Amino acid sequence: MLYDSINNKNSARKVAVLIDPDKCNSNSISRTVEICEKCGIIFIMVGGSLVSDSIDDCIKEIKKKSNLPVVLFPGSLLQISNKADAILLLSLISGRNPEYLIGNHVIASPILKKSKLEIIPTGYVLVESGKVTSVQYISNTCPVPAEKIDIAVATAVAGEMLGLKLIYLEAGSGALHHVPINMISEVKKNISIPLVVGGGIKSQSQLENIFNAGADLVVIGNSLENDPDKLFELLNIK
Repeated sequence: MLYDSINNKNSARKVAVLIDPDKCNSNSISRTVEICEKCGIIFIMVGGSLVSDSIDDCIKEIKKKSNLPVVLFPGSLLQISNKADAILLLSLISGRNPEYLIGNHVIASPILKKSKLEIIPTGYVLVESGKVTSVQYISNTCPVPAEKIDIAVATAVAGEMLGLKLIYLEAGSGALHHVPINMISEVKKNISIPLVVGGGIKSQSQLENIFNAGADLVVIGNSLENDPDKLFELLNIK
């Protein structure tokens, strides 16, 4: 089970790579997947904020090149595919838009119930990152202000109490700043489920600081779209 691999506290630091089907082609997917294999990436995530009709093709291309698991990171109901291995069933618990808290999940539940996807309930917490991100705009929700550590902690704790299996602190695609280090560490101290962090990670030192603060899994996406080889630099692999 993929969740077990995320929750495995004895394994090395875990990194996943996010591929947006709207921002890739066959050549870029091939190169990204090749690099992921060399860098020990735990799995590849597929998804984005916009509606894409190419998600099946994207997953097929990944599966041609690699045996790495593919996890859906859905931005909409149209980003569900049986060709993947698992799905992060995201509930946007930092927002107050009912469609992203539970509404879309109700509509998708019959499809997911019939699928063979491993379903991982995930509390998605959007954090202010210095700009209006695609997630913020599409979901019509306000992010948690970067300085409001107590709100982020309480939101994460509530998510765990509701039975969610992951907490995902997200600065958003193209974020100017990653999730604050002190927010990551305080959230980690107060939950017992795995903590995922993504968005705005541009250097190896930032990645190191995020892991040191307590992230169990870090997701790299936007910074690799134009240069997949940057993953070697971020992971300090020669």
